[in-house]
Amino acid sequence: MLATSMFPRTLRPARFKSVFWYGSRRTLATPTQGAEFKIPLIDLSKYISATSQAEKRQTADAIVEGFRTVGFVYLEKHGIPEAQVKHTFAKSKEFFALPDEVKAKLAWEDPRSNRGYVQIGRERVTQSADADEIAKLRAKAPDYKESMEIGRDWDVTWKNQWPEESLAPGFKSTMLDFFKTCHELHTVVMRAIALGLDLDEKYFDNRIQEQYHNLRLLSYPSIRTNLLRQEGQARAGAHSGTFSMGSVLAFLVFSSGMSDYGTLTLLFQDSVGGLEVENPHTKQYQAATPIPGTIVVNAGDLLARWSNDVLRSTLHRVVAPPVERLSETEGITPARQSIAFFCNPNGGAEIDCLPTCHGAGREKKYPPVTTEDYIVGRLSATYT
Repeated sequence: MLATSMFPRTLRPARFKSVFWYGSRRTLATPTQGAEFKIPLIDLSKYISATSQAEKRQTADAIVEGFRTVGFVYLEKHGIPEAQVKHTFAKSKEFFALPDEVKAKLAWEDPRSNRGYVQIGRERVTQSADADEIAKLRAKAPDYKESMEIGRDWDVTWKNQWPEESLAPGFKSTMLDFFKTCHELHTVVMRAIALGLDLDEKYFDNRIQEQYHNLRLLSYPSIRTNLLRQEGQARAGAHSGTFSMGSVLAFLVFSSGMSDYGTLTLLFQDSVGGLEVENPHTKQYQAATPIPGTIVVNAGDLLARWSNDVLRSTLHRVVAPPVERLSETEGITPARQSIAFFCNPNGGAEIDCLPTCHGAGREKKYPPVTTEDYIVGRLSATYT
């Protein structure tokens, strides 16, 4: 259980360190050093174990500043044991190794449920909300990945799709434990955001406690580059990539132009990585290289909407790592895994501008919308 005790706040925003990447180079910098794109690296334990209001506000302000300027943060010392993360990855890998006919029986069926197995090519990730446009993109270049979607297991209306225990021993219990752990972390981070936005620290508590979340297990199988060279083909998006057998660092774009729908996304990457984040100022993509022991966290569309765009929902994509050369004209990408926990407000929660995010000279940008209406609408257009 993560500590979530509340302390009052009085301190102004503190300076904090950030991480930015060029290739494999890691550099630490403060926000005032030039215009380089920076994803803040934040020690969440300072918030969880804070013994003074000054300590707690420092971390809360750093998190809000990260979401305000970049839309992403790295969280270290976040309270989720590394052993639990590794075990969850192992069980995810075992699931995707099951025969196709076993996984097909667990197929995703309804955007209101958003549960079950999604086979390769069924999802088309894009910023477009137009169903006809997405259908054309999917027919032309389906996403080359598979996923397993898991929601709260006690839901009366919508049920999770679980493989038989004999076929996937420990899979269900592992995923339910991880779901609970991620929800607890979501609660902590939302309390920090509330504090950083000058709200009561527990402002969001009764708006997220129903755990209307989605745990997504993702598998990107290895793929030969001749398939990815087909027009528009990607693992999770609309942009084509580049390929050069003569280049040591040849990259292919596997996803492009996507943001997330809810409040936060907690992303757990394997060592292969591949996540890239769009610099909001230059519109260029930059690697969010995995840092061992950290979680990449980004603000979603509903949090941006809730905050009147004070907090930024930033576009991001997944690119392939360097290909393994098979011949002068052919290569193969390595397989990749990731786990994403999509955090959402309660299904019936009304997402209207937060009281500290509008006022004189800052009008509300968006009409109220419920979480369910917004997310179901987006999911309906994304899947066949």
